[in-house]
Amino acid sequence: MRQYLISTDTTADLTDDFVRENSIDIHTLFYAFGEQLYGPGNEMPVKEFYTRMRNGEMPTTMACNPEDVAKIFKKRVEEGYDILHIAFSSALSSSYNNCCIAAREIMEEYPESKIIVIDSLAASMGEGLTVYRAIQLKNEGKSIDEVADYINAHRRNFVHFFTVDDLHHLYRGGRVSKTTAIVGSLAGIKPILHVNDAGQLIPVGKVRGRKKSLLTLVSKIDELMGSYKDETDAIFIGHGDCLEDAEFVASKIREKYNHKIVINTICPTIGAHSGPGTLALFFMGESRI
Repeated sequence: MRQYLISTDTTADLTDDFVRENSIDIHTLFYAFGEQLYGPGNEMPVKEFYTRMRNGEMPTTMACNPEDVAKIFKKRVEEGYDILHIAFSSALSSSYNNCCIAAREIMEEYPESKIIVIDSLAASMGEGLTVYRAIQLKNEGKSIDEVADYINAHRRNFVHFFTVDDLHHLYRGGRVSKTTAIVGSLAGIKPILHVNDAGQLIPVGKVRGRKKSLLTLVSKIDELMGSYKDETDAIFIGHGDCLEDAEFVASKIREKYNHKIVINTICPTIGAHSGPGTLALFFMGESRI
């Protein structure tokens, strides 16, 4: 049996330490302010990214490039590895399809190789938690096929809930109407959103006030975790440059659960659409809603 590696995208929002410790290849989804492209070799501090958004600049994003993906796949295959790639939701990006194209190309060139590309139906640290679970299984000695089968069977058990501080970014992305964005902002309305079974980001409720929106996210763990309490040992929290709110949510989770809590900043590719002040919670549960 050939050795295998697990790879994913920048949109998984995994911590640098975890990526390094587990030899995870990361495929880049670039973003831009105007004509200036940002990614490896020209990176912007994430704090600066969110500051520029708060000051009114609107970034654009793009899917991963099939040629870039193929180069990474080819390098690993030539080193003797098979690859399990866990991709950003196909409902939110063409990156999954681009990775499938690259995988087919490399496997045609190297017929002895195996590259499995999975549509995570996930975003941000929901994708990251999926990778985290895959790494756990790999470290337990599971084969590439066993891990792929598990992720395909359980990918809708990776639960995502978000709230945002500014509805106008959701309006720009077509998630809410202009009227909802204006009226909701004036009234202090905070939406609750989740990633559904199709991998789409959709609103599922609204509350008044920031603190209540954060507590609502935490309540979803009680509602949905159920028998998956011991499926993995971690709960992930992503934030759009609002670390204090992330720590508040973590403190509330610790009052009830003994899971390891991982906090990380939401990457620019996701943050470009959700905006500064986004707070997102990810855990394994019996269903996504």
